Amino acid sequence: MSEEDLERYETDVELQIYQEYRDVLPMFRYVVETERRFYLANRVDLHTRDTAGSVFFDIEMEDAWVWDMYRPTRFLKKVRVLTFRDVNLEEVEHPELRPLDDESG
Repeated sequence: MSEEDLERYETDVELQIYQEYRDVLPMFRYVVETERRFYLANRVDLHTRDTAGSVFFDIEMEDAWVWDMYRPTRFLKKVRVLTFRDVNLEEVEHPELRPLDDESG
């Protein structure tokens, strides 16, 4: 396999993962971004830990999806991540899932 073939393969896989991400995003409540991975999850517990002067983040997620082209499956029942870098945690808004205001009453 040539270097060009490998680049084309990786680009195709990334596009497939992006399309899957767009499809599954409405199923999740949170977006979690670490230095190495990008996750979607419905439950997130984020704890800052301090041991011997070193600070790290302990993240536990349930009902999650991970953006990782090297995993055979991206859906995870439970996952725990430890990282020494910053963590970006966002709650996803799904305006299309909000109940409509009852204008009849």
